[in-house]
Amino acid sequence: MQLESTLISAEGFQGKLAVHTAGPVGAPAVVLGHSILASTNMWRGQIERLLELGLRVVSIDTRGHGASDEPPLECSLDDLVADNIRVLDKLGIARAHFIGVSLGGMVALGLGILHPDRVASLIVCDARADAPPAFAAPWDERIAMAQEHGTAALADSTAERWFGSDFLERRPEVAREMKEMIAGTSVGGFAACARALQGLDYLGRVGRIAAPTQWIVGANDGVLPDAMRHLQSLVSGSAFDVIEGAGHLPNVDQPAAFNAVVARRLHSLTA
Repeated sequence: MQLESTLISAEGFQGKLAVHTAGPVGAPAVVLGHSILASTNMWRGQIERLLELGLRVVSIDTRGHGASDEPPLECSLDDLVADNIRVLDKLGIARAHFIGVSLGGMVALGLGILHPDRVASLIVCDARADAPPAFAAPWDERIAMAQEHGTAALADSTAERWFGSDFLERRPEVAREMKEMIAGTSVGGFAACARALQGLDYLGRVGRIAAPTQWIVGANDGVLPDAMRHLQSLVSGSAFDVIEGAGHLPNVDQPAAFNAVVARRLHSLTA
């Protein structure tokens, strides 16, 4: 699998976004959005399957993540949404299918709400649409820790939240890769995106989403199965799948089950 990488300027962001593409230029496009403290690397288990479906894959490293430049200022979810539109414009893509996990899923919600004309479909995984105190407050401590000790200080606790200790012990190679990815995130990129998550406020507008929408959640991901069932009830005709045995990143710890849902959904929309 060979990805072509390029750097694209984002509106209002004094830096460039790393964009990784593969597949036929004229094919239906699918845009991948990753979690906070992650990068395009978390999609390795999906990109090959998407290419087998004949799709054009576009994976964007969020500001300050992966190979993208570190943002100089804080940003909002709307800013991250706008980054995706900027990438589509630069690549000449009128509409795309969006797959987002965690932070990427929240960005996908913003795309469906704010830019319905650019969205062919949404696959939203392990995300929420609001930031109640129990969700927002812990980010302050995590930001302070990263600013004092670097993002490597977040690697162990973040990986355990994502996957659970049992999975990390069974799959030490995955644990190592995920922790290296977390530690490779810039402090400024993490802090800016964490502040964006604290300001998440899409819940009251989720019902405006008109694009075909698929919700996916890991069965072991705390309160998110219930939160996402509520989101499904707000979007007419949307579908919902639970990935058994999965935590916060089902595409990593249960890739076969995740890929099956994604392939079924995209095949029905693009055949």
